[in-house]
Amino acid sequence: MPLASIPSPSQGVWYLGIIPIRAYALCIVLGVIVAVWLSERRWRARGGHKGTIVDIAVPAVIFGLIGGRLYHVITDWQTYFGSRAIKEPYQALFIWEGGLGIWGAIALGALGVWLSVRRRGISMSAVADTVAPGIAFAQGIGRWGNWFNQELYGSPTTLPWGLEIDADHGGEPGVLYHPTFLYESIWDVVLGFALLFAGRRFALHHGRLFALYVAGYTVGRFWIEGLRIDPVGGVDHAVTFLGMRINQWTSIVLFIGALIYLWATRDKQGVEVVVPPSATADPAHQADQADADSPDTPTEDGDPATAEATGKTTGDADTPKADGSGNESLREESGDAESGTPDTGTAGSERAEGGTPDTETAGSERAESGGTEDDRPADTADRADDGDDRAEAGTGDRSESVKKEKNSR
Repeated sequence: MPLASIPSPSQGVWYLGIIPIRAYALCIVLGVIVAVWLSERRWRARGGHKGTIVDIAVPAVIFGLIGGRLYHVITDWQTYFGSRAIKEPYQALFIWEGGLGIWGAIALGALGVWLSVRRRGISMSAVADTVAPGIAFAQGIGRWGNWFNQELYGSPTTLPWGLEIDADHGGEPGVLYHPTFLYESIWDVVLGFALLFAGRRFALHHGRLFALYVAGYTVGRFWIEGLRIDPVGGVDHAVTFLGMRINQWTSIVLFIGALIYLWATRDKQGVEVVVPPSATADPAHQADQADADSPDTPTEDGDPATAEATGKTTGDADTPKADGSGNESLREESGDAESGTPDTGTAGSERAEGGTPDTETAGSERAESGGTEDDRPADTADRADDGDDRAEAGTGDRSESVKKEKNSR
């Protein structure tokens, strides 16, 4: 008897009344939740709209489950169809019994993502890079469902972390097996952290981070698949080609494809669209999102209301106009002077606009043009004297206003 081992669960399903609660399904759901949560945070960090990844995850998960099951049934068709089938054909639909091929899940899940991002007008490559680490973590969590189902174990081993398998699931008494589910779970978690580091350190965009995920996962899957003894492609044996299993060949093809993509896009530049380029916010989240051209969008200087207030303050500053016409208050005072005394008011206005405070010179000019005071009637002289007094008073007031204005500037 081995001194240490990993026991397998005695059961993988519990019942809540008549409702079965399956550990395999719980592991998958938990993995999806972690992947969506992490990817949503990463998408928001790239400037994307809140809730976009959550919305995309719905069709991605549905398509992914269908694709994963299809891949399993296609590669293990003899389990459900043919003369040697050990299950009924309709049991191919029983996804809770286990059997999801990651390659089919990724392929068809990507189709669901593409349909969603195409409708929104955002970049498929940006979404792929965002969700890559989350997918790795989801796989690491989901692999524990295989432990509850006692499936996908490896060859016999004497290592202290060997896995016990019941006779009902193909195990032999006293024999331990490689816990390949645990190997892949650890590999996936380490890969997820490596992708997070690489994405920040090397700024891998345009699908390169997702390609790195594919390359990293296939490396681990290749050697882990080589340890497994469960039949893939057959009923009592695994179908092989040139001594390797189907999933090993799939890993080789995808690894080469990922390397080619990384090389082909090594110098690719340009902006990836993470916000819909339309004039409105993301149609799925119009209530709490403002687009770039919205009046609610903060300007480079900060809050739009602050910018508007600043603009008004600048525009209302009491500075003289560029056209040289003088201050508006001066023009109003000039108009008042004009309405009060037609002759002297006009002269006073001309002196104010011309910047000539010398009232004696203007008075002498009027005196020369109209003769001396002795030559004019008394009432005319009195009116002239009153007009000169008013003009001098107005000129003094305006001169004082001009001085205050200059001091303020």
